[in-house]
Amino acid sequence: MIATYQAAASIAECVASALGQTAPAHEVLVVDDGSTDETLDRLAPFRDRILYLHQDNRGAAAATNLGARRATGDFVSILDADDVYEPQRLEALTELAVRRPDVDILMTDAYLDVEGEPVGQFFERTRFEVDRQQLAIFERCFVAWPAVRRTSFVELGGFDESLRIGYDWECWIRMLHAGCRAGAIDEPLLRYRIAGQQSLTDDRIAALRSRVRVLEIASRLDLCEQERGELELYLRRRRRRVLLAESEHALRANHHGARRRSVAVALASGMPLAIRLRALAAALAPRTAARRLAALEARTGHSRIKRSIPR
Repeated sequence: MIATYQAAASIAECVASALGQTAPAHEVLVVDDGSTDETLDRLAPFRDRILYLHQDNRGAAAATNLGARRATGDFVSILDADDVYEPQRLEALTELAVRRPDVDILMTDAYLDVEGEPVGQFFERTRFEVDRQQLAIFERCFVAWPAVRRTSFVELGGFDESLRIGYDWECWIRMLHAGCRAGAIDEPLLRYRIAGQQSLTDDRIAALRSRVRVLEIASRLDLCEQERGELELYLRRRRRRVLLAESEHALRANHHGARRRSVAVALASGMPLAIRLRALAAALAPRTAARRLAALEARTGHSRIKRSIPR
């Protein structure tokens, strides 16, 4: 199931990888989320081999939900329009589904590609959790680009269409806490293309904020005492990361609210002493702090606002 929007440059390679599997897919669905580029033209060579659906632009979450409702297979394997499958991926997922009928969320490791070159693998950066899935999913989204049992996904509500970012993580949290289980194959059988735009500061801050929002939504679940304690711990940590990211961005942009944001970091509960002291120094001398952040980025290639790991 491929949800696409303005992906004319990559959609043909993506669809070809889904159709070129050693174990053919039951069906290949492409849900066009209101593209106005040449997506439809690029799909022309495949039209007799795919089911093409079109909707007005409502976002990737809504497009995926539509595809899941229209699908007829036992599992819906989610493929982003700018990524590609290795030829053996569906065969490996099918074997796992047969071997482990208790598993509702199936995935493999993935190559992380930048400009066509692999720079690492997903499991190197985000360890898959085997045993403590209901707790570990609060700390990190160890589920990425999965095949999900269609009936479970649809009956549990699918993706939250009100979320622009993080709707997948929120869904995996909800599914795991409804009794579903995730399984993985420790072999990279997908290529995830990391776009250059993901390095923009505003995108990183939006991603950090979205993670706070996802955990806030998760707090509404019926959790046991241990689960709620773990959730609150990770929620506090992510809120501190948002404060730091917003403060550093305001300093670097010479924003008029930079002093106020630095003070907020210094006063935040649970913030390490060293960070409190740096934040106070930044509040007193914001221009000096901005120059130091710029020097750090020039020396190391990045600021302390870490680029988000894909999920």
